[in-house]
Amino acid sequence: MYRERTGIPWRDLPERFGPWKTVYQRKRRWAMDGTWSRICAALRIDCDAEEGDEWTVGVDTSSIRAHQHAAGARHAPAADHPKRGKPQGTKRAEGKPSAGPVAD
Repeated sequence: MYRERTGIPWRDLPERFGPWKTVYQRKRRWAMDGTWSRICAALRIDCDAEEGDEWTVGVDTSSIRAHQHAAGARHAPAADHPKRGKPQGTKRAEGKPSAGPVAD
């Protein structure tokens, strides 16, 4: 849960959790064999017992970490970039024909 709360990469887990690969494999195994589902079900039962059947979970999106590359607005594509901007084959270099068909 620490990793989901902080958003850090697996390899950056604090040493107190043990080797990152062991922690990753255990979390993956628990997800595959249903352990996490059973834990969540038990927690829901406890919450139902304390709060009654009428309880909700609220998530404040301002506290959810976004990926580091998700910050900021998108930039306009560079016009001379080969994968963005103008399609290839439409530019003419001086003295050279374009890559497209030539009219007679």
